[in-house]
Amino acid sequence: MTAAVFLTEDFTADDEGRLLLTGPEGRHAVSVKRLRAGEPLVLTDGRGRWAECEVLAAEGKDRLTVRRGPVRQEEPESPRLTVVQALPKGDRGELAVETMTETGVDAIVPWAASRCITQWKGERGLKALGKWRATAREAGKQSRRVRFPEVAEAMTTRQVAGLLAGADLAAVLHEDAAVASRALATAELPTGGGIVLVVGPEGGVSPEELALFAEAGAEPYRLGRSVLRTSTAGTAAAALLLGRTGRWS
Repeated sequence: MTAAVFLTEDFTADDEGRLLLTGPEGRHAVSVKRLRAGEPLVLTDGRGRWAECEVLAAEGKDRLTVRRGPVRQEEPESPRLTVVQALPKGDRGELAVETMTETGVDAIVPWAASRCITQWKGERGLKALGKWRATAREAGKQSRRVRFPEVAEAMTTRQVAGLLAGADLAAVLHEDAAVASRALATAELPTGGGIVLVVGPEGGVSPEELALFAEAGAEPYRLGRSVLRTSTAGTAAAALLLGRTGRWS
């Protein structure tokens, strides 16, 4: 098991390399993880900066003193993988974010597709977006990442088309007897740049959306014979792509 990961925005240590971790992260380290002197941990800002540390002392319920090692920078992965996720019902959106984060997706874009039952509006939308971002943060820590996926604000179909137009590979997961599609496992992958993958809602991507995405250069692809729920399709497709690009090697 690799060292547990904790978030910090401040890597400042004293002259002896000591740093104090407090607040929610300190509480989690002391009261939940029960870290003790001599144990390792990793501090990160979730944007690629990180440092290996050693616990010196745990005090009270939320104060952890560590000796900080050198602060390092993890460069972004290539090709960059962005998944446009249609809004699922209930808490299945958070499930999708959690598993895609653990898999290694670099960015997640909520999409208000025309056939989505769930729609983000006003305070409800802000709350839902906050949950997605919190889920990505916690899943990033759990999976020992130091660069967490970016969770963008919800996009319209036209905004998604603009995103697809700038991708080195633009793909829409879609399986319909009336629409010709290729197996994602056979797609020609870029060696760098960005891949944008669209995952539609349970009701599928509408013909109008498919047409707009095609104008942006996106092609329809399928995963296999079985039909996956929208909350699991992105994770399955991401695993396939990351394995083929060599990022899982």
